[in-house]
Amino acid sequence: MNVKVGDEIPAWDMPSVLPERMRTMAAILRDPNPVHWDRRVVAKMGFGEHTINQGPLGLSYMVNMLHAWTGPESIRRIYMRFPMAVLDGDHIIARGRVTAIREDNGERLADCDIWLQRDGTEPPLAGSATVKLPD
Repeated sequence: MNVKVGDEIPAWDMPSVLPERMRTMAAILRDPNPVHWDRRVVAKMGFGEHTINQGPLGLSYMVNMLHAWTGPESIRRIYMRFPMAVLDGDHIIARGRVTAIREDNGERLADCDIWLQRDGTEPPLAGSATVKLPD
C-alpha cells in the first residue's frame, strides 16, 4: 500500500445514527443510563428530543473506517477524546489523515489523526490511531 504523510483515509459514512442501536447496545452492556433510550431525560439536559449514542458506538465508526482502509487486524493503538455527544439522527462521517509513517519491530506503521464529522459542528469525537499498513 502506497501511503504518505498528509494522505486522507477513505471516509466511512453513517447516514443516520439509529436509536434502536443505542437501546440494543444499552441492553448488551447492561447500561442503565436512560440517556441512551429515554428522550425526555435527554431533553431536560438541553439536547432536545434525542437519545445519546454510547461512546463505544461512536468509536466503532472510526474503527470501521480504519479496518476498511488497512484490514481487520491492523489497529495497534487508538487514543480518543469525547468532547461532544453524538445524537440519534445525526449524520456522522468518520475521517482521518496520515500524520507520520514509521517502522517499528519490522512493521510499517501509519500514525493518523481521526475524528467524527457532523454537519456544522466541531467533531464530537477526535483522537489519534496507529495502524499497521498492509504489505
